[in-house]
Amino acid sequence: MQHGKYRFIVGFLALPLLIYGVFVISPFVQAFQISMTDWSGLVGTAEFVGLDNFGKLWESDDFWNALRHNVYMLAFVPLVTLALGLFFAFMLNVGGRRRKNEVVTGVAGSKFYKFVFFFPQVISITIIAVIWFNIYNPDPDDGMLNSLLGAVGLDFLQNAWLGEKSLALWCISAVMVWGHVGFYVVLFSAAMASIPRDIYEAALLDGAGRFHTFFRITLPLLWDTVQTGWVYMGIIALDAFALVQIMSVNMGGPDGATDVMPLRLYLTAFRDSQFGYAAAMGVAMLIVTMTFAVLTMRFARRERIEY
Repeated sequence: MQHGKYRFIVGFLALPLLIYGVFVISPFVQAFQISMTDWSGLVGTAEFVGLDNFGKLWESDDFWNALRHNVYMLAFVPLVTLALGLFFAFMLNVGGRRRKNEVVTGVAGSKFYKFVFFFPQVISITIIAVIWFNIYNPDPDDGMLNSLLGAVGLDFLQNAWLGEKSLALWCISAVMVWGHVGFYVVLFSAAMASIPRDIYEAALLDGAGRFHTFFRITLPLLWDTVQTGWVYMGIIALDAFALVQIMSVNMGGPDGATDVMPLRLYLTAFRDSQFGYAAAMGVAMLIVTMTFAVLTMRFARRERIEY
């Protein structure tokens, strides 16, 4: 009987695992192989060079500049996105005024607000990038942001935005936050809906305020969801390829101010035809991503709270 059960499990999983191995694991293995060569993208031109590409990568100022920008985004984007997602989700589910026969309730129109917050998720990332590229247009007549600032008498705040070296990366990071916060509002709202209302009601009846309710009840009970969201959002921040490619000046400008690792990999492979060197960048990105995920899961771990 036991052997029959295991044969069924193996038979059921064999095809999905085979497909996963061919289309997911195999490209990773090939990337390691290519990173050890000087392949230029043409058949038959690759020669084994060992760890030379990684040595070149270690000494590359462009790579370290791109990595530094990714680290900045890794520190900023997940923190702000998850904080806003938690705040809005809490207000939509628990932050409303007390109503008759209901101690805990969300703000009025919470279902509509959830739809509004989630709306950017149904828009292509390319469309989002084009929209915000035009919003950041420095022309006071064509750029929505500068036009709005001028209309309300804040002309002194008008800027080149994406053309300003000190602001360009943060402008793109803000778009990334805007585009993803709605997903976490819905995710955290669903998680909060699973928390028994009795817990909130008992805390509020005992005199706990919204601040204490959030940090003593909501956040601890949602910590597993927050931890997973942090890893997911961190991986998105480490990518950022599409937004940077479309929104930045000359792909990574001005003067390398918005260069990130995926864009550097793309330019190295498809502009400079250095596929072996680009594969080494891909391996480095894999190491950075896995390190971030492991450290986050390790140091953000808490004892599971049952309810």
